[in-house]
Amino acid sequence: MSSPLPRSERIAALHRAAKERILVLDGAWGVMIQRSELSEEDFRGDRFAGHVGQMKGNNDILCLTRPDIIAGLHDQYFAAGADISETNTFSATVIAQDDYKLDQQSVWDINLEGAKLARAAADRWTAKEPHKPRFAAGSIGPLNKMLSMSSDVNDPGARLVTFDQVYDAYRHQVKALNEGGVDLYLIETITDTLNCKAAIKAIKDLEDEGMEALPIWISGTITDRSGRTLSGQTAEAFWNSVRHAKPFAIGFNCALGADLMRPFIAELSRVADTLVAAYPNAGLPNAMGQYDEEPHQTAHFIEEWAASGLVNIVGGCCGTTPEHIRHTAEAVSKLPTREIPERPVAMRLSGLEPFELVA
Repeated sequence: MSSPLPRSERIAALHRAAKERILVLDGAWGVMIQRSELSEEDFRGDRFAGHVGQMKGNNDILCLTRPDIIAGLHDQYFAAGADISETNTFSATVIAQDDYKLDQQSVWDINLEGAKLARAAADRWTAKEPHKPRFAAGSIGPLNKMLSMSSDVNDPGARLVTFDQVYDAYRHQVKALNEGGVDLYLIETITDTLNCKAAIKAIKDLEDEGMEALPIWISGTITDRSGRTLSGQTAEAFWNSVRHAKPFAIGFNCALGADLMRPFIAELSRVADTLVAAYPNAGLPNAMGQYDEEPHQTAHFIEEWAASGLVNIVGGCCGTTPEHIRHTAEAVSKLPTREIPERPVAMRLSGLEPFELVA
């Protein structure tokens, strides 16, 4: 087996692949972990056997206690046709993991080992299929505490965290993901743009301090048919708020199925002068919280997006499985990737709405 490529060559390969075809991200992790029917003991392992409180449900900890499960899921998604697989680190910040009373070192180790697991799987599949290199994205998820919205309906100014605390939490996560070998960062399921800005600043500051620069993929969440994020922004306003980061890709994921997400992806496709990415849920959940949309149905919607020239990267979020990704990968395999538009030079600002002033 050939030696893994150095990271600079992997990033160059990622950029080449994105120009050549529509790239495919993996699908949901939560639903697949649930299917494994793991016990409290599985989540605890030896390291956390005596830890106080429940650990079951903390999926990120499985990077340390059941790495075989996580490695197996990377393999399932790569086998299904994914080009990119995320690290199992969606909630791996000191702020989010405080719910489980994990210390800073444990959180660091989740990110480091999660990145190493994704890296090893991507390298195995790249060696097996050199014509289709695979990539590891460092998952940087939202927090359970928001900077833009009050934690108390009776006090609009109430906040449970400060910007500096959020910045420090993301900085800690980013350093570990980078050390573990990811190819890019995926700041995802963004409900609060200010939280996202803290993550962006953490990445950019670390790069200024000498850490190797990696592509940044930013994925927001439109919460419902209103077409706004939870902190109130429209699709174009959200893009204006984060475009200074010069992201590798911008897009949306979660909350909506592909049918309802389409108009917001179309809006981003019109205004974003970078790659556009989308990974919807498998429809909307039923009364039991389960997702009923079949793989061929999800793929049908995404195929139409691709045929309409709206997307450069596609994948799946809640309720999607390797079969959803297999159908999606097959559906977009022969369709051209979206052409990135040239936008006129303008001053572009945003609050909840976008503002543009063309020279």
